[in-house]
Amino acid sequence: MTEPDALFDEDALEAARILFARKAEFMMGAVAMDGLPAPDLPEVAFAGRSNVGKSSLINALVGHKHLARASNAPGRTREVNFFVLDERLRLVDLPGYGWARAARIEVKKFQNLGRDYLRGRPNLKRAYLLIDARHGLKEVDGEPMDAFDRAAVSYQIVLTKADKLRPAAVEAVRQQTEAAIAKRPAAFPRVLATSSETGAGMPELRAEIAAACAVAP
Repeated sequence: MTEPDALFDEDALEAARILFARKAEFMMGAVAMDGLPAPDLPEVAFAGRSNVGKSSLINALVGHKHLARASNAPGRTREVNFFVLDERLRLVDLPGYGWARAARIEVKKFQNLGRDYLRGRPNLKRAYLLIDARHGLKEVDGEPMDAFDRAAVSYQIVLTKADKLRPAAVEAVRQQTEAAIAKRPAAFPRVLATSSETGAGMPELRAEIAAACAVAP
């Protein structure tokens, strides 16, 4: 793992760019724990409130517009969706939490699936908790962070939609978020600010994932 305050050098950023430029494809969607693929590749998972931009971020990471299905309808992701990159690691899109257009029982079912995945996946190297930069951490975000901490699942916060704010405002939110998670035991100290629209922060996030999974191109 890199040091919390370290910046990735140009070689690391380039290596991650090459890795994420390779073939990425949808593997499967699982609706139950017994339907998950074998834990034979390192995985990173993306969690966040409904409509925070998980699918758009995954698409931006791999340079595909339609790999992960994005929707304007919050709560559309109701499976644990697996995408495989270069047959070397998997990106995992978890069901969103918070408001969703689904019956309450159904919402609980697919959100519990995401929690079960996080607790029971031995090859999970890191979770990325996506937070809308315009809103920052909300009370509803405390539940997944508590779950990560209890399960000792390493997680890193990624601010999304940073292009919607001025740079100074983004930096203020980033620093506030780092301060808010400083005492959480499983939280990775560095918070990244990203934009799926402009690509800002994507090189650093790719490098973070490559480092967490110990995968080189």
